[in-house]
Amino acid sequence: MKQGRLLTILATLAVAYSAQGREVREFYNGVRSLGMGGASIAVVNDETALLSNPAGLGKLRDFYGTILDPELDGSSNITNAYYSKPFGSPFEPSEVQKTMDLQRESYYHANAQLFPSFVVRNFGIGIFGRNLMDATVDASGANMQTYYLSDLALVLGYNLRLWDGRIKIGVTGKAISRIEIDKNLPTTGDLSISGNASEGAGLGADVGVILTAPWAWLPTVSAVVRDVGGTGFNAGAGLRMSTTERPQHIDQDIDVAVALFPIHGNDLRSTFTIEYQKMKEAGEATDKLRYAHLGYELNFSDIFFVRAGANQRFWTAGLELSSEHTQIQIASYGEDIGTDNAPKEDRRYVLKFSIRF
Repeated sequence: MKQGRLLTILATLAVAYSAQGREVREFYNGVRSLGMGGASIAVVNDETALLSNPAGLGKLRDFYGTILDPELDGSSNITNAYYSKPFGSPFEPSEVQKTMDLQRESYYHANAQLFPSFVVRNFGIGIFGRNLMDATVDASGANMQTYYLSDLALVLGYNLRLWDGRIKIGVTGKAISRIEIDKNLPTTGDLSISGNASEGAGLGADVGVILTAPWAWLPTVSAVVRDVGGTGFNAGAGLRMSTTERPQHIDQDIDVAVALFPIHGNDLRSTFTIEYQKMKEAGEATDKLRYAHLGYELNFSDIFFVRAGANQRFWTAGLELSSEHTQIQIASYGEDIGTDNAPKEDRRYVLKFSIRF
């Protein structure tokens, strides 16, 4: 009897470790960053600074608001999976299981997010919402490793500029309502969100700093302390669904980065950046490369942008066409969905369209 319990506990821990090791997850990652190898904190200069690095609010040159900015992100196999067996919702485990049962052991990823916001130099406010679904049906078809996330967050950011802006210190407060599933679900059992999810709300904060030297190419060092003191979700029970389970606690961690901004001419400039994320988590991992990001951007007159980089160990690329009131951005990136001892790429594509004033 005791031996049976021990085997059950060990199996549960193995599943939990496998789920944790599959993918390095962030609260937010946008299409510009994903095109630039997943790096953002030293280079962000728009409304997404509220989510990436609040010190980036000090880089804004004017005020503007984002009315609508849908961003869609999916694995390269998602189209073939859909055509093999269409699903009604890309974020419903019971629907996804029927489709991925025909492509066992392949990885499914879908993400959709919105961030209407208003920002001025040193201040911003926005509402961030997203749905995310990652899933893999095992070779036997008996289980589906499932990670589902639905976030709704109000974010408020402020930045302080010192020494003519060479030092920027920012803070973002976050009020987050979260619904989460991180389980190995039996495919013959209950696959509904309501029957498997944890739910709760919590308050968190990020603190960021950007240091820029007044020299050619503007060498920059940046750091962000994520979820200062940790972010829990023990408040707001029943806000969006009824359950006694609460989402996983988010531990405090730190991202660091360096960047250069060479100017090639009146209408042409570049951005280079290297970023290392989640230093605490990375310190406990065997494969440090899973937390490394390298990015490059070529800017033509703030209208056309070409991006490239390396996310973990996989190539990334992106394009943007921008006007005063609209943005169209696309990117492709590889995400490591393997473990420390066995890296594995999931190739993904991202599309974003924004309307701003």
